[in-house]
Amino acid sequence: MIEARLRLPRHGFMLDVALSLPERGISALFGPSGCGKTSVLRALAGLERAAGRIALGGDVWQDDAAAIFVPTHRRPIGYVIQESTLFPHMDVRHNLEYGRRRSVADGRAIALEQVLDLLGIAHLMARRPDTLSGGERQRVAIARALATSPRLLLMDEPLAALDARRKAEVLPFLDRLHTELAIPVVYVSHAIEEVTRLAHHLVLMDQGRVVATGPLADLMARLDLPTAQGEGAGVVLDGVVAERDSRWQLARLEVRGGDFSVWARDHGLPVGRAVRVRLLARDLSLARAPQSGTSIGNQLHGVVEAIADDEHAALALVRVRVGASPVVVRLSRRSAHALDLQPGLPVWVQIKTVALME
Repeated sequence: MIEARLRLPRHGFMLDVALSLPERGISALFGPSGCGKTSVLRALAGLERAAGRIALGGDVWQDDAAAIFVPTHRRPIGYVIQESTLFPHMDVRHNLEYGRRRSVADGRAIALEQVLDLLGIAHLMARRPDTLSGGERQRVAIARALATSPRLLLMDEPLAALDARRKAEVLPFLDRLHTELAIPVVYVSHAIEEVTRLAHHLVLMDQGRVVATGPLADLMARLDLPTAQGEGAGVVLDGVVAERDSRWQLARLEVRGGDFSVWARDHGLPVGRAVRVRLLARDLSLARAPQSGTSIGNQLHGVVEAIADDEHAALALVRVRVGASPVVVRLSRRSAHALDLQPGLPVWVQIKTVALME
């Protein structure tokens, strides 16, 4: 586990957090700008001296009670920020070699060739940073951080400086980090689209405090959290491509655990490929019985678990359990009243659109 208990005065509030993050996968710190996310990251790196304790597995990096504080240069971390911070006078190869020199030769867990393949930058080795696109520069910056063979990768809004096209270019490479490298990542963002695409564990922050923490799927389904509001409200579920229909260019995606499956556009992924499925609350509707003569091809039987107010007084949010998986539905309060929705009621969930995040 990555454990941190931190207290640090900030402008307008006191950062006061206690974290236990998994030592595998991507843990996202999510919240509005200025809520303390970057301060947590800098404290983990040793760049800010917060009061408290920090440990990665059995290694203690800070423990004020025992007078322990490991300086930044002795912490086996990689750190990536918004700007790539590459050395402009060096080509890509020498930028990576600089990072490589920061690792201990007998402690290198990641081969440079693996990093080049993972981030798709082998063809850029002779180029200088000013000849690269924004997405390419950021991929090289990530590669340089990985070249140090870190035990922990810290990423502070690494896509914030990129436009939508460059973000789309980099995201698939970030997504491969957790599947091909056994390095935990702590990822700071205030963009829910990035979080739902990448994260496995979610920490919601506000005004220097942890509002909620836990697996991404669980927190996205909670109606009492800020993530349930706005256009991005919905759930994220892990699944697998179970079947492809070449006639209609569709793929059947089976949610992990086999609770249910949904049909989506075929992205050309092979059967058996792990995928992440996002079901937005605005794209779901409810019925008391299965519907015929409808264009909506995904209809799933479930049970209402909870009902809550949405941002607008005319709308409501409904959490429905389908098998062992929760989904969230946004509908008008008038429709909720007409259906006589209440916890425990059997319903049919109609899913108009399924977003597939490879």
